[in-house]
Amino acid sequence: MINAHLAATLGPMRAPFLLLVPVCVSLGWAAAVHDGYAIELPHLLLAAAGALAAHVSVNALNEYEDFRSGLDLRTERTPFSGGTGTLPAHPDKAHYALVTGLVSLFVVLLVGLYFVDLRGAALLPLGLLGVVTIVLYTRWLTRSPLLCLLAPGVAFGPLMVLGVYFALTGHYGATAAAASLVPLFLVSDLLLINQFPDREADRWAGRNHLLLAWGDRAGISVYGLFLAAAYLSVLLSVALDALPGWVLLTLLTLPVAALAFRGLTRHADEVPALIPHMAQHVALTLVTPALLALGIALG
Repeated sequence: MINAHLAATLGPMRAPFLLLVPVCVSLGWAAAVHDGYAIELPHLLLAAAGALAAHVSVNALNEYEDFRSGLDLRTERTPFSGGTGTLPAHPDKAHYALVTGLVSLFVVLLVGLYFVDLRGAALLPLGLLGVVTIVLYTRWLTRSPLLCLLAPGVAFGPLMVLGVYFALTGHYGATAAAASLVPLFLVSDLLLINQFPDREADRWAGRNHLLLAWGDRAGISVYGLFLAAAYLSVLLSVALDALPGWVLLTLLTLPVAALAFRGLTRHADEVPALIPHMAQHVALTLVTPALLALGIALG
């Protein structure tokens, strides 16, 4: 019984995917260090806790909504898509996922209000957009091809990176804005490539993301464009002196990006063959921003 309770509480958090949070938080931290601000460790840890709670909340609410709609029972589950399978295994404990999502959202609100009081009301628009994204993502944003594509990247890029930077400094800065572009494009691409195995189930559930609205070819093209945009944003930022030259370390992951793109191009309709390339993109999404943060800090 206890195991079922814990599974229904912890499973929807999707713990393996939470690794993205410290990576994106490190970008805000590195930008603040680069810009000469003294970092107070309690503020950094609190900002990281708020970011982690935001990711837990959207994960748990997404898992709950997908179970309630019946989508979880129709998806072809992979290690990177189709949900965790926790709630179909414990259907009578589905409300635990909802409670997890709402409690985490409450933590986000508390942390946000603390930093608004500490740093000023300029943080409010960013924070409110983040909360709206969490609440509306599964039920409404997935009905719009453009919003469904951009919402994940905007959340982990500009919202999280600039939010952490503001929490640490009390200001918005060009360094953090430039750094936020890499997770913007890579995280949006992460959700995009993970939608390929779920196309028919998503159509049944009433979703209308890029692949359903414009087809696989458009999805592959956008995936490639966003990969290119991630690296071009780094090159442009260095050329404009918005980021230090050390951030060119991110180019080390270009071969992995090429492998993932080639794999998607060849295996968009073959889920077993696509899974290794989904894994490549997960690695890409974690390692590239980490190298970017390292390069900013070294600079």
